[in-house]
Amino acid sequence: MRAANDRNRIVASERRRLLAVLAVTTAYCATEFIGGYFTNSLALVSDAVHLLTDMAALGLSLLALWISMRPATPGKTYGYLRAEILGALLNGLFLWVLVVFIWIEAVRRLRTPEHIDALPVMAIAAGGIVVNAFSAWMTHQAAEAGARGMAVRAVFVHVLSDLLGSTGVLVGAAIIQFTGWWEADPIVSIGIGCLVLYGSWGLVREGVDILMESVPSAIDLDQLRSDLLAVDGTEEVHDLHVWCLTSREFALSAHAVVAAEVDQDRVLSDMYRLLEHKFKIRHMTVQLERDSRRDHEPEHF
Repeated sequence: MRAANDRNRIVASERRRLLAVLAVTTAYCATEFIGGYFTNSLALVSDAVHLLTDMAALGLSLLALWISMRPATPGKTYGYLRAEILGALLNGLFLWVLVVFIWIEAVRRLRTPEHIDALPVMAIAAGGIVVNAFSAWMTHQAAEAGARGMAVRAVFVHVLSDLLGSTGVLVGAAIIQFTGWWEADPIVSIGIGCLVLYGSWGLVREGVDILMESVPSAIDLDQLRSDLLAVDGTEEVHDLHVWCLTSREFALSAHAVVAAEVDQDRVLSDMYRLLEHKFKIRHMTVQLERDSRRDHEPEHF
């Protein structure tokens, strides 16, 4: 009970921090879209699109925290864990479409430069640096405090990339203000588009890997097999499968051949502790079989 209460307290703390970051990010994203429209700055609009990647990552992290608290149902024995994966794929594909339109417009503006109101752009970009610094501090604190730091650290990386984006917009606007080189704005927008692709590519790739039930990137399957074989009494491991339920929940199924004279309950207990503590696998099905050289039927645990 105490462990469950501690976990709920950590989840609640992370949720509050992420909600605060999401609120600030959403407000600033709207500011950049509006400012980009009135100042005619494609770089500012591109940075607003970049903020959408942060909002997607924040939304997915909040969704994961919320879903993790929901119990499984008879019809959905794993609950609704993969809802965040479908959201990641849709968000990533939507962002790719936006980047294509931004790049097309950037190429047009490189050929035919347009006037930019540089001073307002500089002011908005400077505000973006402050906002992103605040968001980076909030997510860094959450990552250090929570047991689910992996999810929050992903948001932290997104926020750091936004700091770079806002800095790029500020530099581009300053170049325009002091040199009149209008091409700096579409060039910055192309660079920010690359950051958007880099950030969203990870979401899409991870989502596809999970839906294809690939081995989690954090797990070395050969090392896992060797560790299982090292459990005293284990002679063979076969039909070993490891996959992701979500980016934080792993599952495993395997067959293990054990010596006839060993205590199978002890072997299974050792394997359970190994898989949970070293590889963070909590959903597992292990079938133990006696040595095939002896006339015994497989036993299931």
